[in-house]
This record gives sequence, structure tokens and C-alpha cells, in this order.
Amino acid sequence: MTALPPVVTPHRVPIGRRPGADPASTWVRQVDAPEIPAKASIYTARLTIDVTPTLRGRIKVVAFRRGITAADMLRELLEREYPEDVA
Repeated sequence: MTALPPVVTPHRVPIGRRPGADPASTWVRQVDAPEIPAKASIYTARLTIDVTPTLRGRIKVVAFRRGITAADMLRELLEREYPEDVA
């Protein structure tokens, strides 16, 4: 009979501490909770419309100049044109 080979336990190499995150990575990964308008938090539905590329560009430029998103600007426009209290 042959002898069984001895059981070899794996040698573990100690690992040092994990390096700290650099400030840029921390800034990129930070989570900012977006502000949701009150009406949007109740219920939202997607509305898709077709516009020309020129009109889309004008909408985006105007929204940028006003410092808001195109979606927010169009929501305000629709709210003005189609108020809830229409009889």
C-alpha cells in the first residue's frame, strides 16, 4: 500500500488595510436626493409627443436660460394652459 500524501493547509497572505477613497471618487458617488414636485410625487405618467428637432432645440435653450429642466418648464406650461379648475 502507498501512503496518502500529507494534507496541505493553504498559506494565507495577510492583506493590508484598504486604501481610503480619493475625494473625487467620493464626490462622484455621493447620492443627492432629487427634489420631486408635490404633484409629481402623487402620480406621474409619461407623455410622448413628436416635435421637430428645431423646436426641441429651442425648448432646451429656453429651459437652460431659465435655469430649469425642459420637463419642468413644459409641466409649468401645461399646468397654465390646462388648470384643474376648468368647469
